[in-house]
Amino acid sequence: MSARALRQGAPVLHSRILGIGGERGSRAVTNDEVAGPIDSSDEWIRQRTGIVTRRRATDDVEVLDLAEAAARRAMDAAGVTGAEIDTIILSTITYYHQTPSGAAVLADRLGASPAAAYDISAACAGYAYGVGQADALVRAGAARHVLVIGAEKLSDIIDPTDRSISFLLGDGAGAVVVGPSDTPGIGPTVWGSDGSRSQAIRQTHSWKELRQDPDLGWPTLRQDGPTVFKWASFQMAPVAAKAMAEAGVEPQDIQVFAPHQANMRIIDQMVKQLGLPEHVVVARDIAETGNTSAASIPLALDRLLAEGQARSGDLALQIGFGAGLVYAAQVVVLP
Repeated sequence: MSARALRQGAPVLHSRILGIGGERGSRAVTNDEVAGPIDSSDEWIRQRTGIVTRRRATDDVEVLDLAEAAARRAMDAAGVTGAEIDTIILSTITYYHQTPSGAAVLADRLGASPAAAYDISAACAGYAYGVGQADALVRAGAARHVLVIGAEKLSDIIDPTDRSISFLLGDGAGAVVVGPSDTPGIGPTVWGSDGSRSQAIRQTHSWKELRQDPDLGWPTLRQDGPTVFKWASFQMAPVAAKAMAEAGVEPQDIQVFAPHQANMRIIDQMVKQLGLPEHVVVARDIAETGNTSAASIPLALDRLLAEGQARSGDLALQIGFGAGLVYAAQVVVLP
């Protein structure tokens, strides 16, 4: 007796970003406010990072509150309701429950149940990882509308006296809805990792170690600044270049470059390494928002669209990179 042939979901040829939304922390924290504990100055921070202010949330705002606000804006922009969302992917390192996932809680808040929902931990590359997964899910016929959210409340894991990374960090969330398209809207994702450098950006100690020795205090983030700077500045440009090549475009075809908002000097170096022409609009949201990890790329794109610096239909090269070390890049058509 022959086995019955299995049915599979009906695949579609193409996917694209249908809508984007963002939510920043409500407090603008100046360099003067963070300079004292690290024995620094506004001038030093601006020269080293390009940051003038960073946005942080108030104590009563949780990371899922930021994620929900961004998600609702993205859904409104895409013209879809919670009931039309099939899958929710939440990238975050600051949701403090191992289970249930933050994405499942969001699905209920957004009226998206019984959508598939899961969290990913890819730090500053998490949004680009999520877009890559959403593209694959839609084109495979496993989902029709996927909500991808990068959300962080990094002020919860800041040591104010740390000079390596804490003064860079802000709070926010950015979200996109990915759905089917008649034309290609998301290029192939180029992604990877280098776990041999896992200590370059790290948590000071584990939750298990804190339980065993409460005197260790709350875990915070640290980074080896020179290592991260060299890696991001010189090894990520080839990844971005490969993403363009895989998408069949060249630098002159790109209208917008949206790298992870880690450091203005890294952004400038990547622009130089890629040889991007002068017409390309480069996202520099870090100056006013700070480094918001997984939220930084969609927040930067949302700002460019809102301010008219980018337009619907523009080709945008986006690349995320961070703790892991992990990275992901793709060319997308802006909604």
